[in-house]
Amino acid sequence: MSPNKLLLKFALQHPIWVALTIVLGFSGALFNGVSTVLIVPVILGFLGQDISLKGVPPVLHPIFSALSGGNNSNLLLMMGVILIAIALKNVTTYASTLASSHLSRSLVNEIRQEALKLLLEVDLDFYAKTKVGDLINRLGGEVGLAANAIRIAIQLLTTAITILVFVALLLAISWQLTVVSTVLLLFVSIANHYFVVRAKKFGQQLSDSSREYSIRLLEILNGMRLVKATGNELREYQRIEDLIHDREKAEFNAQANTALIAPVNEMAGILTVLAIVILGRMFFATQLASLSTVLLTYLLILFRLLPFVSQLNGIRGGFAGAAPSVAVVHDFLRRDNKPFMSLGTQPYQRLQEGIRFEGLSFAYPGYEGLVLDQIDLWLPKGTTLALVGSSGAGKSTIADLLPRFYDPIRGRIMIDDRDLRDLDVRSLRQSMGIVSQDTFLFNDSVRNNIAYACEQVTDQQIVEAAKRANAYEFIVNLPQGFDTAIGDRGVMLSGGQRQRLAIARALLRDPDILILDEATSALDTVSERLVQQALDELSRDRTTLVIAHRLSTVQKADQIAVLDKGQVVEVGNHESLLQRQGLYARLYTMQFSENEQPICTQQVTAE
Repeated sequence: MSPNKLLLKFALQHPIWVALTIVLGFSGALFNGVSTVLIVPVILGFLGQDISLKGVPPVLHPIFSALSGGNNSNLLLMMGVILIAIALKNVTTYASTLASSHLSRSLVNEIRQEALKLLLEVDLDFYAKTKVGDLINRLGGEVGLAANAIRIAIQLLTTAITILVFVALLLAISWQLTVVSTVLLLFVSIANHYFVVRAKKFGQQLSDSSREYSIRLLEILNGMRLVKATGNELREYQRIEDLIHDREKAEFNAQANTALIAPVNEMAGILTVLAIVILGRMFFATQLASLSTVLLTYLLILFRLLPFVSQLNGIRGGFAGAAPSVAVVHDFLRRDNKPFMSLGTQPYQRLQEGIRFEGLSFAYPGYEGLVLDQIDLWLPKGTTLALVGSSGAGKSTIADLLPRFYDPIRGRIMIDDRDLRDLDVRSLRQSMGIVSQDTFLFNDSVRNNIAYACEQVTDQQIVEAAKRANAYEFIVNLPQGFDTAIGDRGVMLSGGQRQRLAIARALLRDPDILILDEATSALDTVSERLVQQALDELSRDRTTLVIAHRLSTVQKADQIAVLDKGQVVEVGNHESLLQRQGLYARLYTMQFSENEQPICTQQVTAE
């Protein structure tokens, strides 16, 4: 789908409003033309000048005949017609503006809704390759400009209709002068094409500079702790300042180019009128006295036409300036160049037997190297499987494949006797609880963070979940208790407190399958023990997949799978793996000396 077809697609979703805008624009042009045609003969009639019918075009003959002879009643009637036509022209123009504004707002909302729907449906791999600042810029400014392009296109059409109405009147009065006028105005339009080309160029520059500014600003805000920790405020300020200046320069160039169109067209229009006066004198030199009313009417219509020609050229420039944003939004809304996985059709039922990983191989999109190679594992219902190994061994990748954040390139994951890809992905994920090292919390109250994704939950259930997660004591000591706002990503809380809120959230959901990804690796000893106790409570009687760096947290796991370079090299419990004197034993020896005891030897529930 081309960018223009994208605009047409959204515009056709509102055919009534589009048609209404066009009809109102045409009506305004018609009333404008009628009032313009009547002004000169009525004024001359009031001044007592005899209006000759000689040489009057047939289309104007009824008007001129009614006004000839100085009939005051006819003059007053025509004056009333002029006032009514002008009033109707203004009413229809105002109504057209309202309709066009409503259409523009509706289009902005619909494009943003479709964009948000796409962002919620696209795979996580898209976010790994796309900058968040770029997405925000597209959802904000670019969508607004793209929707504005539709409004501009409708305005372009209504203005063109107005020009055609005036041209039809000019042709009816004198086709010779109209041919000359058209040729002269054609040269003006050709000259304006230069401004249109420049408008498209400056529009692209403005779009690019706005995107770079949004991306950099969001990265600085997200990384403010690092900026301050490295004393890099001045350098970042200078970089943002340069981007602001680039954006300001592009915006100035675009505005300067647009502002130049009007004076150029005004000068060209005046020259055109002067040329028509001279040519009219040449063409009708022997009939000036009898055709003075006709010529004055023609010149007045032409003079009223010129601003619309100038407006048309300005609209063309505005449309060209919005074209880059239309292209950006068009590319953003495309689905053929983004990763989408099948959602599955079979609703997830509670686990009956267990989870089997069969010949699982995986490589991240765009990369050739295998992250996982022929993984075979069995996780029976109600047991705990711990994944250990060095960094980069593929532990977290297995944890990402289980909730279908990605799909394997070979092999499959079986839930009981059903392929994971056949299950409805939403019901599958709703049955899972995931607690990771990098816990995400919203800038909201403690209560709302615990209750996230749980509908119709009671305060008592929230409190109970907090108690089971060892979080109740610190929550009630917060300034507003459960109603305390915890800041962006929970910045007002410690790492252990954030983890316990995440555990409380998982407990409230009562998940069937639990995934714990390095949940205690970044915590101090005291926080680790509190979180570990909460994890024990969370994982009790659940089917649990644990990823652990600290081997002290997985010693009581039913199974421990040791991964190395994407392959499973050992499987067993803690004692049997130590007896083998293999990779697990070496990793264990590296972490604990002969006289050291593991910090925590409770049942494994760490992430």
